[in-house]
Amino acid sequence: MNERTKVYVGVDVHKESIAIAQAAPGRGPARLVGEIGHDVNRLVKRLQALGQPEEVHVVYEAGPTGYGLQRKLQTLGYPCEIIAPSLIPRRAGDRVKTDRRDCLRLAELSRAGELKAIWIPDPADEAIRELSRAREDAVNARTRARHQLRGFLLRHDLRYPGKTPWTKTFGGRLGTLSFEAVGSQIAFTEYCLAVQASDARVERLSLSLLRAIQGWRFESVVRALCALRGIDVVSAVGLVAEIGDIARFDHPRKLMGYLGLVPSEPSSGERVSRGPITKSGNAHARRLLTEAAWCYRLAPRICAQAQRRQEDLPELTRAIA
Repeated sequence: MNERTKVYVGVDVHKESIAIAQAAPGRGPARLVGEIGHDVNRLVKRLQALGQPEEVHVVYEAGPTGYGLQRKLQTLGYPCEIIAPSLIPRRAGDRVKTDRRDCLRLAELSRAGELKAIWIPDPADEAIRELSRAREDAVNARTRARHQLRGFLLRHDLRYPGKTPWTKTFGGRLGTLSFEAVGSQIAFTEYCLAVQASDARVERLSLSLLRAIQGWRFESVVRALCALRGIDVVSAVGLVAEIGDIARFDHPRKLMGYLGLVPSEPSSGERVSRGPITKSGNAHARRLLTEAAWCYRLAPRICAQAQRRQEDLPELTRAIA
């Protein structure tokens, strides 16, 4: 913690309001400063009354409001951290949660050094992350549209005999279908159009994502990850966009702990008991790594596509892959 810090400020940020509390150095309880509308300028005025910017340490929980507040306060000289909500210590038996209590608790925990700050991406890194998540949302929407179409076909006792649907053969079969009832025909057409639109949306976002990483500061990391089995360009971009600078983890175990891929452990004394993974941390990166890990259950081999991805990579990177 900065030695010049004289005031620890906890801020509970919402779409329409901001609750502010301060805790002075020592062991005294935090006090409530006030509650204002979501206005950064008004918040800055409250902070100015507490001391010089470098003497006021501000913390608030990560949430849907993004990183705008942190960047604004950082620009004005205020040390500001965004806290991971899942890592905030909770009192046993505490069943009352309000905005005022939250900001008071944040201020006291910040003073005690009990809070874990998250990594703040640069605006350029955040733009890549937003594009990657938009593609992920588009893929989920396409999956829903496909399920709805197949559910419609199943209700009409129409089953595809092939092993894998959504191929050109399956699309050609859809073009031959027709229904006597007008309502059923209209519904079938709309389901097909929804699937086609979702396919086009995923394709547009995939191309945009590939263009966006050209010249990105982590482009070389993306290319290196593509050498690994089970990871293509889209997966690699998603991983790097969510994790950020992988070098900030000095050991793989810390990265796995950050992603919640380590087993939970309620051990006591000589008894060792481990449970499922903790699932704390970034769910997007954890899903991508889990999907990639499924490829490692197969016999190792380097296919033609993997060879092309490894062509321009250093020898050490290819050896690790």
